[in-house]
Amino acid sequence: MTLLADEPTGNLDAANGEAVMELLRELNRNGATICMVTHDHRYAEHAGRTVNLFDGRVVNEPSQ
Repeated sequence: MTLLADEPTGNLDAANGEAVMELLRELNRNGATICMVTHDHRYAEHAGRTVNLFDGRVVNEPSQ
């Protein structure tokens, strides 16, 4: 399963944002691939891999 999440915590308070992140972590632990877009560095730190964009272009992507 693959889940695309565009700003899943965007309009949530901190407690509910963390609850959503825990649900995403649980899905990922159970084998789902999560592709999440966020502007919030706190939530980006949960990712195993990040790709940063600027003006629509990749500005850094870690080696695989």
